[in-house]
Amino acid sequence: MTEDPDRGRRPRRPARPAGPAPTEAALREAALAHLARFAATEAGLRRVLQRRVDRWARRAEAEGAASEEIARQAGAARAAAAAVARAMVAAGAVDDAAFAASRARRLARAGRSHRAIAAHLGAKGVAAEAREAALPAAGAELDAALAQCRRRRIGPFAAAPAPEDPLAARAARLKALAALARAGFGREVAEAALGMDPDEAEARLIALRHG
Repeated sequence: MTEDPDRGRRPRRPARPAGPAPTEAALREAALAHLARFAATEAGLRRVLQRRVDRWARRAEAEGAASEEIARQAGAARAAAAAVARAMVAAGAVDDAAFAASRARRLARAGRSHRAIAAHLGAKGVAAEAREAALPAAGAELDAALAQCRRRRIGPFAAAPAPEDPLAARAARLKALAALARAGFGREVAEAALGMDPDEAEARLIALRHG
């Protein structure tokens, strides 16, 4: 008996109709729904809304709509998306500075360096001045490096004591320094984190969690 090759397969969902291009009102509703679930910057919200427009354009193209008309309507919808994002800023629903400060604190607690935090905020659309203002104080860089040490089980959080052989110990030290350098920490901070007493390091991280 020949087995049906389609047996057990889920039926393919029909393609979603393109419908009309997203209006400003529809984009405003989409923005509110997104902000109810996620924090966002103005640039980030604008990208979310413009991706919605891009999805509509792809569906309209698949349905055979004229490319000139798709381009015209998509351009108007993208302009509306930018207007909605600006309106959310004016209404206080989007605050780039507050987003940057909150995200920077969370990333620092997770062991991210100032350099890595600044890069993350830049990718989210936070302007340079707001990125600089959001970065934790200089002393927090050492705490972030300690958090990174704990994640990687190096320095004061190493699972095993340093090798007794000087060459092996030096190689292990250089490997740990390289790991912190890749995470964005400078040599001075990395040396201080790796050389810290384990009890002091643990106390600093406890204070960081409760700070």
